[in-house]
Formats: sequence, structure tokens, C-alpha cells
Amino acid sequence: MSKFKISLSRSVHIRLALTMMFWGGTFVAGRILAESLSPLTASSLRFILASTMLLSAILIRDKCLPGLNGTQWGAMVLLGLTGVFAYNIFFFTGLQTVEAGRASMIIAVNPVVTTLLALLFLGERCNILRSIGMILSVSGALIVISRGDPAFLFQGDSGGTGELYIVGCVLSWSTYTLIGKRLLKDLKPLVAVAYSCSIGAVFLSIAAIYTGHLTEIKELTTMSGVCLFYFAFFGTTLGFIWFYDGVKKLGAAKASMYVNLVPVSGVLLGILILGEEFSPSLFIGGGLVFTGLFLVNRKPSVS
Repeated sequence: MSKFKISLSRSVHIRLALTMMFWGGTFVAGRILAESLSPLTASSLRFILASTMLLSAILIRDKCLPGLNGTQWGAMVLLGLTGVFAYNIFFFTGLQTVEAGRASMIIAVNPVVTTLLALLFLGERCNILRSIGMILSVSGALIVISRGDPAFLFQGDSGGTGELYIVGCVLSWSTYTLIGKRLLKDLKPLVAVAYSCSIGAVFLSIAAIYTGHLTEIKELTTMSGVCLFYFAFFGTTLGFIWFYDGVKKLGAAKASMYVNLVPVSGVLLGILILGEEFSPSLFIGGGLVFTGLFLVNRKPSVS
């Protein structure tokens, strides 16, 4: 029995590590898609596929789709607008000019921004250690965003614009996280992800149809199709199922620590697949981000 428990625990850790690799790979897939499809088209197609897969997974598991009350449906609309609609418009627009590795490192500061917003709007407390961690992470993110040169942000029309779109991803996802934390305490995470993805897909599709961008589907290449499938299946459906399975079996704190592997895999895959360079600003800024994340997530010692 003990050997079985060890084997089961090991498989959970392996799946979590693979999930982080999948999520890191979305930056590479997004970079490839951004070269051939508009942000609206790429986003809407991604979530049409992903929401179909997620809802199917819930139907297979539970035999039905759970009902929601009015407050929960309102929260779902907000989640769809922030974590799906806004996030992915920023994501694909930013990746038109920002390298996959650099984008993944900027988004790594998500937990810090979420913590900061929780302090400001939810009244959560913060100790000195977490405060230092937030300062270090934000400083590191600024180094990555500015590529080590603050003047870069002011160089003409395109200087730093892509990086600022990726910052928009961070703000969108932090808002998504806090809305879910405040309004969806009694709802299973996978259900919240599936419903918010479906609502976000509706908003994205309406916008894509209205602007005429959805006609790009006629020119969809094999590579774009592969990237979209990767996003929908590995980056969304399988990724979230495995992640929340890890949360259930290991606890939220242990499972969430694996998220720190996402920017690492994003950087490595960007170098291996896209031939991106690992610049000094990425190394220094990334080091500060990770040091700050360690301090923010560290539990105070009990004397």
C-alpha cells in the first residue's frame, strides 16, 4: 500500500511538471500564431475549441453540467471578460513583438500583482518579508519589460508597446483571480474555468465576427491549426485538469509552487524552438522576480 501511495504521489508531481511545460509552451505557440492570425481570431478559435473540450470533460465526469445562481453567472461574465477576453487580446497582441521567453517572465509576476491588489482591495495583510518580495519582483519585471534600459519604453511608436500589452495580461489575470476568489468559493475550479472560457469564447467570437477578423479562418495553415489544438488541449483542457487534480491531492500551496516553472519552460522552449536569445536583462530581471516570488510565498516561521 505504501509503495502505491508513493507511486501515486510521484505521478501527480510528474503531471504537474508536465502541465507547467505545457503552459510554458503556450508562449511559443502564441508567438507562432501571432505571426499569422489577428489576436481576435487566434483568441476566439482557441477558446471555441477549449470550451468545447472542457465542457465535454465535465459531462464525461459528472454526466451533467452544474447549474449556477445569479451571483455565480454574474461572476462568470466578469471572469470571461477579464481572464479570457481581455487577457488573450493582450496576450496575442503582445506576442506579435515580444519574445516568448520575455513574455513568460513578465507574466511570472502575476502572483505578486494579485497579492498587491488583494492588499489594496480585499484588506489582506502583508508582513515585511512579503513587502520586500513584492518590491524585488516588480523591480525584476521592470528590468525585463524595459530590456534593462528604461529609455527603451520611449523609443518611437513601438518601443515597449508589446511589453505593456503583456503587463495588461498580468492585470487581467490578477483581476480574474480575485473575482474568482471573492465570488466563487462554492464552485469547483474546473467548472469555473469551463464556464468562464465558454463565456469568453462568445465575447471573442462576437468581436471577431463584428470586426471581420474571423474570415481569416479560411487562410488557416497547418502550423496554425497545430498551435490552436495545442492551446486548447494541452495548454487549457489537460493542463487545468491536471493542475486542479494536483491541488486536490497535494494542496493548493504545494501545487501552486510548480507555477514558478512556467517562465523557466517558456524561456527554454523559446530558445530551443524559436532560437531566442537569453539576454542579460532577462537573466537579472528573472532572478529578481524569482527571489521576490520566493519571499512572497514563504510562510512566516512559527516560534
